[in-house]
Amino acid sequence: MGLYFNPGNEAFRQAVTDDIYIDKTGMIALVNQKLNKSRVKYLCVSRPRRFGKSMAADMLTAYYSKGCHSEELFAGRGIEKEPSYHTHLNQHNVIRLDIQRFLFHESHLSIFIDKIQEAVIRELDAEYGGCFIQDQYGLPGVLAQIYAHTKEGFIFIIDEWDCVFRMAKERQDIQKTYLDFLRGLFKGAEYVELAYMTGILPIKKYGEHSAINIFKEFSMLAPGSFAEFFGFTDGLLCRKGILYESAYGTPVRKKLCGCRLSSKKKFRQTRSGRRIKMESIRRGRNRPN
Repeated sequence: MGLYFNPGNEAFRQAVTDDIYIDKTGMIALVNQKLNKSRVKYLCVSRPRRFGKSMAADMLTAYYSKGCHSEELFAGRGIEKEPSYHTHLNQHNVIRLDIQRFLFHESHLSIFIDKIQEAVIRELDAEYGGCFIQDQYGLPGVLAQIYAHTKEGFIFIIDEWDCVFRMAKERQDIQKTYLDFLRGLFKGAEYVELAYMTGILPIKKYGEHSAINIFKEFSMLAPGSFAEFFGFTDGLLCRKGILYESAYGTPVRKKLCGCRLSSKKKFRQTRSGRRIKMESIRRGRNRPN
């Protein structure tokens, strides 16, 4: 079990003990359907903050990673009823990255890609040291050599993939280098069983550089089959008992604020406590209810 290669399930274990945790494990069955299918195995979920993106990434890590035993965490939850549940439970090599952990200061922009590769290769060396030689191709080259020797693939789970663009808004050179790295890591790579990324910004064309167009994006306005797995609906909150009555008899939602997409109101957790602002999102703009 490592920090980046086949990590443990501690983050998801903490999530399921939270008093507002709502079972979203049904999403795993949906992702299982996309494993090792070249046209659909690249997924990117774009959502505002506090809509459960990191929790979902932790859930997928806990489910797939060979570095832990997570059967008890999923016992009694929705995924347990799915036919594919035991087939993939803790049966895959997982590389889990939170890009923000390598890029928490502007001075890291020139080194964070090298630091990511060094950290992952260091952990791969402990498991597959005799299967590869480091060369100028970096992490993609190492993974390709491992796959050639073992035929073992990898699942990539990347959180905050877009923080580079938020921090380096005017640095076209940094953006291009980062996109080149991601493209080299994923495009046409036989060792990729699944690539799942989360972020705030949409995948798009940055300057003259086309973004990694192999990814299928699931956004707030076009959530597709992932719609029910991010945020909370009124019905879920009522069943969970999250709706409270204030001292004046007015319903309040503790630590939650909301937005409306199509016919359903969705809520996200906030940091502000009991006093919250309810917002509606229509056509990408915030409007008060």
